Amino acid sequence: MAHSLAPPTAPAILRNSNLDAEAVRQARIDLAACFRMAGRLGLHEGICNHLSFVVPGRDDLFLVNPYGWAFSEITASRLLVCDFHGNVIAGEGVPEATAFYIHARVHKNLPRARAAFHTHMPNATALAMLEGPPLVWAGQTALKFYGRTMIDEDYAGLALDEAEGDRIAASIGDADIVFMKNHGVMVVGGSIAEAWDDLYYLERACEVQRLAMATGRALKPVPPEMAEKTYRQMREGDRESARLHLESIKRILAQEAPDFAT
Repeated sequence: MAHSLAPPTAPAILRNSNLDAEAVRQARIDLAACFRMAGRLGLHEGICNHLSFVVPGRDDLFLVNPYGWAFSEITASRLLVCDFHGNVIAGEGVPEATAFYIHARVHKNLPRARAAFHTHMPNATALAMLEGPPLVWAGQTALKFYGRTMIDEDYAGLALDEAEGDRIAASIGDADIVFMKNHGVMVVGGSIAEAWDDLYYLERACEVQRLAMATGRALKPVPPEMAEKTYRQMREGDRESARLHLESIKRILAQEAPDFAT
């Protein structure tokens, strides 16, 4: 299912960049923590899913996982630094082809998308396979995403060229959560912590909705005005909650799998 990215013919040129800066090192650790916990929670699929983040201090480089490594194997130093032309600036290996064509174009075309997390996590992907809106605003956790989602209805096979990456980026608009029909989900955010928090709670919201749907009984949606009120209540403390959530998983991993930060 996964495809290796062919190396570009043009050499990489890197100017005025300090890839050893503390902010870059911290971003590597934070992103590696997300990979590890996503792997533990079953939010991955083999070697086919990707999490990326724009390199701090740069608008033309991004961190992404190398092709051929499972989420559970990712460490801070194993992450690649790539540019938007397919050049690997730092690290060993290459990104998976669809990782490059989706993430490079999302980061380039949507500057607000500092983080871009794309997975085929089972519950969210299951809902993306159904006709109609994936999320029903019937559970409190789902209301975190009220007014923040969009649906990409135009499945076009594997993203193996820039045109498909550009189409996906254009379709996102102002949304933070994209249900890619017949495919999976994409979460974009201004920080690694925010993207992680949304990814985690999106799968939980989809899981409880799937369980409720499995009873065969009708779902009871929250009225729109209450859904909007609850969403706004949640958003007031979302950024700090996301930061603390990421800190918690780093503490857990520091005890149980400390090599993630190496």
